[in-house]
Amino acid sequence: MPLGLRRKKNKSRESSNLVENEEVGGHAAGSSVKSTVNGAGLPPPPANLRPKLVFHTQLAHGSPTGRIEGFTNVKELYGKIADTFNLSPPEILFCTLNTHKIDMEKLLGGQIGLEDFIFAHIKGIKKEVEVFKSEDALGLTITDNGAGYAFIKRIKEGSVVDDVKVISVGDHIECINGKNIVGTRHYEVARMLKELPKQQKFTLKLVEPMKAFEMLEPRSKGTKPASENKLGTGRGTLRLRAKGPATVEEVPTEFEEKAVKKVDDLLESYMGIRDTELAATMVEVGRDKKNPDEFAMALDEALGDFAFPDEFVFDVWGAIGDAKQGRL
Repeated sequence: MPLGLRRKKNKSRESSNLVENEEVGGHAAGSSVKSTVNGAGLPPPPANLRPKLVFHTQLAHGSPTGRIEGFTNVKELYGKIADTFNLSPPEILFCTLNTHKIDMEKLLGGQIGLEDFIFAHIKGIKKEVEVFKSEDALGLTITDNGAGYAFIKRIKEGSVVDDVKVISVGDHIECINGKNIVGTRHYEVARMLKELPKQQKFTLKLVEPMKAFEMLEPRSKGTKPASENKLGTGRGTLRLRAKGPATVEEVPTEFEEKAVKKVDDLLESYMGIRDTELAATMVEVGRDKKNPDEFAMALDEALGDFAFPDEFVFDVWGAIGDAKQGRL
């Protein structure tokens, strides 16, 4: 049941980064809105090596338009957004690109189109719910925001969780059975939920994104992945990396788009998570590898914190090969 609304402090001033009454792919100031990369790794590069790019941003539930620049990973991005709107960075749950809606196919991951508009979804209502695990699978797909928050990306229709109507797509999972899991990666959260004993109850503490009045609607189960949903609208993208500086790259090729989507589907099938940045990294690692063993060794070197099943690695290798040959 709901535990209460997050209370915002009164703001004595507006940040100098706010652009009053400006409409740039979003809504004007003062109106209601109609529209993973882990920050860990190497220290950020010197300011003179960072891409000189400016992005426009708004709070998804309604705010003036702000400008942000000079970030190289998701944590820095959240910090810039928080400074712009006089927030604390932990108040930001996740960001979507070019829509204020809780659209899981428009989540900000490791790439931002140079003309993309960033909407930040911040903490709203807290709620605690008890769930009876009547089946092995709960029907949840988990992702994370790249800065320590795991949240629900999809709810399978007819599943155990689908019957618990207070749980929604976009909810941040804060605690499982009283254990705080903030800072736990999404694949670990998925494993913890999978290992909960069957035919027993468990408790979730959740935080849903704050919504504007016109956004209050029947909960969404999330859309199915679709290759036609492209995040970038510009001619290039800013690629955020877990290690090393951000880089400006061309729009992903057809091979990259198809391969990343297939690998993301395999991540959900094997591990119960979706993570386009992780999928893109795996495609990049496997692009020039000559056999599955070489690919597996390269994955261990690049992503040592993940424990991938051998069958999963083999299937990813096959998916990358199929994309190269145009068979996807």
